[in-house]
Amino acid sequence: MAANASSSVLDQLRRFDTPTVCNVVELFDIRPRTAGYMDARIQACFPKWPPMVGYASTATFQSAAPPRSGDAYAGIGDQVASFSQLPGPAVVVFQDLDSPVASATFGEVMATTYKSFGAAGLITSGAGRDLDQVETLALPCFSCGTISAHGYCHIVQINVPVHVGGVMIQPGDLLHGDRNGVTTIPNEIAVAVADACPEFMAAEAVVLDYLKQGSPDSERFSTARKECHDRIETLARKLKRGL
Repeated sequence: MAANASSSVLDQLRRFDTPTVCNVVELFDIRPRTAGYMDARIQACFPKWPPMVGYASTATFQSAAPPRSGDAYAGIGDQVASFSQLPGPAVVVFQDLDSPVASATFGEVMATTYKSFGAAGLITSGAGRDLDQVETLALPCFSCGTISAHGYCHIVQINVPVHVGGVMIQPGDLLHGDRNGVTTIPNEIAVAVADACPEFMAAEAVVLDYLKQGSPDSERFSTARKECHDRIETLARKLKRGL
C-alpha cells in the first residue's frame, strides 16, 4: 500500500482548483474519466472558500423518524474521536438515508464541533442549515440544498462506506473540493498529482496566454493548441511511467 500523503502534499494540493486536480488524475488512466467525482447534486454551500483537502470520516444519517435510542447528537462523540485514526485532517462525509431528504444534516452546533476537532470540511448528500453562522467558521461545506429544520436528526453509523453524489466513499479516502465540486484522489497517486498540477497548468497556459494577447489568427491558434496537447501528452507518459 502506498504511504499516505504528507501534510506538505496536502498543502500543495490546496493550491489548485478541483478541475485541475481532476484533469491530472485523468492522465494516469487508472479509472474511467466519468468516475471518482461527485455529481451536480453536491454543491458548495460557500463557493468563495478555497479548496478543501482531507480524508473522509464517513457516516450515515437519518432525520425522518426518531432514533431507536440516544439523542439527536448520539454518536458524534465517537465520530470526532475517530478523527485521530485518519492520516490527516478529516472531511466529514454523510450519506442521508432518507428519500426524500427530510431535514438538515448539519447546522451551527455540528459544524462548530467538527471545526473544533480539526475537520477540514463537511459533505452531505442531504441538506444544511444555519448557513450564516456556519459560514463564519470558515469550514467548507457541500450539500444538496438547504432545509430550515433538523427533524429527528441522528447519526446511524460511523466509519462505513457511503454513497454520496454518485460516488462510493470509503473511510480514509482522500478528497479535494471547491466551488466546482468534489473529487476523490487515489492515495497511491496523491504525491504525483500534487507535483504534476503546475506542469499541467503551464501546458494550458500556452493556449490561454496566446489568446490573451489579442487579435488571434487560426494558424497560430492551432500551433498553440498543438504545443499544449504535446506537453500534456508528454506529462501523461511521464506519470504513467511512475506508476
